[in-house]
Amino acid sequence: MPITMIDYTKQLHAEIDQTPEEYRPLLLRIVHSFNEGVSSDLPSAEASFKEGWKEVVAGKTHPIETLWDGIDVD
Repeated sequence: MPITMIDYTKQLHAEIDQTPEEYRPLLLRIVHSFNEGVSSDLPSAEASFKEGWKEVVAGKTHPIETLWDGIDVD
């Protein structure tokens, strides 16, 4: 049986209720950061693919052997 949005909301509320009061500001920051990450203005997968394909057709590619060039690993 699939979980509905209401079920998710209930589960979130239950988790919040179980979180000690002193940790709730941190939890709020985590949720806020998560929301910023998933709702950023990233292009769609289709738009991203189209842009990448334009770069390939235009010859704007690099050999895979150079992928890690300039990255120092200690």
